[in-house]
Amino acid sequence: MRTLHNPRVTILSRAGLILAATVLAAACAPADAPTAGAPSATASAAAAADCPEGALPTLTAGTLTIGTDQPVYQPWYVDDKPENGQGFESAVAYAVADQLGYPKDKVAWTRVPFNAAIQPGPKPFDLNLTEFSITDERKQAVDFSAPYYDVKQAVVALSDNPFAGSTTIAGLAGARLGAQVGTTSYDAINAVIKPTTPAAVFNTNDDAKLALSNGQVDAIVVDLPTAFFITSAELQNSKIVGQLPAGTGTPEQFGAVLDKGSPLTSCVSQAVDALRSAGTLTALEKQWLTAAGSAPELT
Repeated sequence: MRTLHNPRVTILSRAGLILAATVLAAACAPADAPTAGAPSATASAAAAADCPEGALPTLTAGTLTIGTDQPVYQPWYVDDKPENGQGFESAVAYAVADQLGYPKDKVAWTRVPFNAAIQPGPKPFDLNLTEFSITDERKQAVDFSAPYYDVKQAVVALSDNPFAGSTTIAGLAGARLGAQVGTTSYDAINAVIKPTTPAAVFNTNDDAKLALSNGQVDAIVVDLPTAFFITSAELQNSKIVGQLPAGTGTPEQFGAVLDKGSPLTSCVSQAVDALRSAGTLTALEKQWLTAAGSAPELT
């Protein structure tokens, strides 16, 4: 717009122009515009409408069914009883359920083997928390919620094993290593350590621990919290050799698994994000997962 230079334009007419512009701007501006980064009232209302508390399209009306493996272990679950609310993932599951409008008495648990839970096809649960790492390959078969935990992998060995004193990744190249099949722990062996001997594959972490105890492998790779539990409560003569570096890009993260195309995925993600923003996830990590002070990072 060009500037008016006509001296005959009166103060009154200028005021009229300003008033008209103000009215026009007010008419065009959204009511109660949100602060940058905050959802608008309309967006919040839409989210609430899409995720009605306690009335989501769950497998069983009025009940949120949560799946996990059997058995499950500390620090994720305690005493193999996911329903007791103890352990990091049990606590997170109930916190998510509460965010969605399902109190503890409206939550049901079901057991599904780890590998079966991430295969294509209908699921007997609404969501599943069993330390599932979010990967592009798995996303082809299932949905994931927003991540609720960032994790590293750790190497565990018996204290008297020659590789127990390794301080570098290169120092583990000659070790006989093992991990549970289908896990990112197994992937980390091949991608990060790259041992000269092919890694041993086990159906469960229990099988891997037994092989470690029997001397069939020099070390096993598991997620860091599990490594702390193994060395503190399960294998007396064991130690954490160290953490594997996170590497570049997005860190490994755990997410809840849902059926592919589940109508609940967005709602569960919103609940997880709300718990993260409120500091709840951090508090639960501190409560149930041991800090990594005694697990040096391998270089």
